[in-house]
Amino acid sequence: MLHCCGGVRELLGHLIEAGLDAINPVQISCRGMVAAELKAEFGRDITFWGGGCDTRDILPNAAPQQVARHVREQVRTLAPGGGFVFQQVHNILANVRSENIVAMFDAVNG
Repeated sequence: MLHCCGGVRELLGHLIEAGLDAINPVQISCRGMVAAELKAEFGRDITFWGGGCDTRDILPNAAPQQVARHVREQVRTLAPGGGFVFQQVHNILANVRSENIVAMFDAVNG
């Protein structure tokens, strides 16, 4: 497993070839890190540990209903066939409303 922030899409094929099994975070707000494209291209070969909720824009700024909708979409995109561990993209910061954190977890567990 490798912790590697940012737009690492161009490196993923090489990292997989070198034996990498999992990548964390999956920073979906960065250039080239579109969840559906990553899953289609690399989903059979690597586990995506993260990418379940955008912590830069969605979690701190959206309404709880929007957070839940975003999380459900990310899970629908990344989970099929395995190779996905739900985690938000990065740490949850102090400016995030508790309602949004609850909406995120309820969307995963509900």
